[in-house]
Amino acid sequence: MSQAPAIELVGIDKKFGAVHANKNINLAVAKGSIHGIIGENGAGKSTLMSILYGFYHADSGEIRVGGTPVTIRDSQAAINAGIGMVHQHFMLVENFTVLENLVLGAEGGMLLAGGVARARAELKRLAKDYGLEVDPDAVIEELPVGLQQRVEILKAMYRGAEILILDEPTGVLTPAEADHLFRILGVLRDQGKTVILITHKLREIMAITDTVSVMRRGEMVATRKTAETTVEELAELMVGRRVLLRVEKGEAKPGAVVLSVRNLTVKDGRGVTMVDNVSFDVRAGEIVGIAGVAGNGQSELLEAISGIRMPASGEILIDGEPIGKADPARLRDLGLAHIPEDRHHMGLVLRFEEYENAILGYHRDPKYGGLFLDLDAIRKDAIEKIEKYDIRPPNPRLRTANFSGGNQQKIVVAREIERDPKLLLIGQPTRGVDIGAIEFIHRRIIDMRDAGKAQLLVSVELDEIRALSDRILVMFAGQIVGEKTADAGEQTLGLMMAGIAA
Repeated sequence: MSQAPAIELVGIDKKFGAVHANKNINLAVAKGSIHGIIGENGAGKSTLMSILYGFYHADSGEIRVGGTPVTIRDSQAAINAGIGMVHQHFMLVENFTVLENLVLGAEGGMLLAGGVARARAELKRLAKDYGLEVDPDAVIEELPVGLQQRVEILKAMYRGAEILILDEPTGVLTPAEADHLFRILGVLRDQGKTVILITHKLREIMAITDTVSVMRRGEMVATRKTAETTVEELAELMVGRRVLLRVEKGEAKPGAVVLSVRNLTVKDGRGVTMVDNVSFDVRAGEIVGIAGVAGNGQSELLEAISGIRMPASGEILIDGEPIGKADPARLRDLGLAHIPEDRHHMGLVLRFEEYENAILGYHRDPKYGGLFLDLDAIRKDAIEKIEKYDIRPPNPRLRTANFSGGNQQKIVVAREIERDPKLLLIGQPTRGVDIGAIEFIHRRIIDMRDAGKAQLLVSVELDEIRALSDRILVMFAGQIVGEKTADAGEQTLGLMMAGIAA
């Protein structure tokens, strides 16, 4: 007799008003496997997993755990059924310790001491069994992102999860952190746990999963054994057409210098030097990429050039004009646009409607009405961007928080690129974006280069840096440690990113 699936979804259907997010979904996930779920942004992946975890309730359909039908009314019911979830944006109290986050909501009665002692012992066991080592007394906000994610996994395991859902788990991780996460997931599988992995990164699907299911526009369109499929087939199933998996571009034709950075030093809020005496130029008609492990000064560099952070010393010039203490509004007048690395904290106001975010920072433009905003003109402009960038759902009156992460990114990209800037600062352009949208965004970036625009690109995706850049600057410990051409090998760049001369 065959073993019942760890999870089975039968006829799951869910609507949000006119949006049909899940359409009669059927899915079976084998026990002790890693099952990937892929699809474009807005395909319904996260909605489906939110139903499984009790955040949403299906309009119809059935959930079975180990062959037994269950009713999951909230996340506590999911936890009781042995289901844990690690969200794309972590659910941790940042000024609490690891141990305090672990026991939060599972304190073990009014007297905390016994519960905390048991938690400390259990944390030690979990760390040993699954390779999830982390200091129990470390404060969350002082931990790197990779360790914060490890705490989220520990929280789920501490609550007895036999089934672990991970939503876009590598979106904020460095390549090394992602590799370590995959090793942890492999150990969990080998120990009999079941992992459901939601991701848009096909390389990760091929590297770690046993089975992969593909969603498109709310429907489950295919399930494949990973060993029996290819990246090309999965991409076509996701998008419904053939997808170009490489960036096609001709030779750059650099023109005059647009951006000059001279002996720039930038400190963070604690006074620590993050950018250390950096100098470089970016010319019209070229893309200069900055490669480096996250935390080596790239973010602070972009913030200084965009006027968000005041440099400690040095000079930034646009078209030969020092920007001094220029604020972001004046820099926009000089032709600078900025796609920030963190769309939630710096690119969008999530409680605003889509059309409001579509003009954020450019609302003083006379075409939007000047002193008294012309809402009809703003919404018409938003609809044009929605159509051009295939933002889903195509509703300018929807709160931005209700769009998927990839569609939120497209709102930011559309707003900045459509201003036709002479200098574009690009931070993590495709973070959390599906393969079809990545192809589109990359094409727009190349089109801007070919139209003579200067672009400075920061990305933790080394493949993206190599594919888009005409020149690559490598940062380590706040300094530029070398410059390479776009055909530089991954190993060469990796050694430089680690501070080893290459």
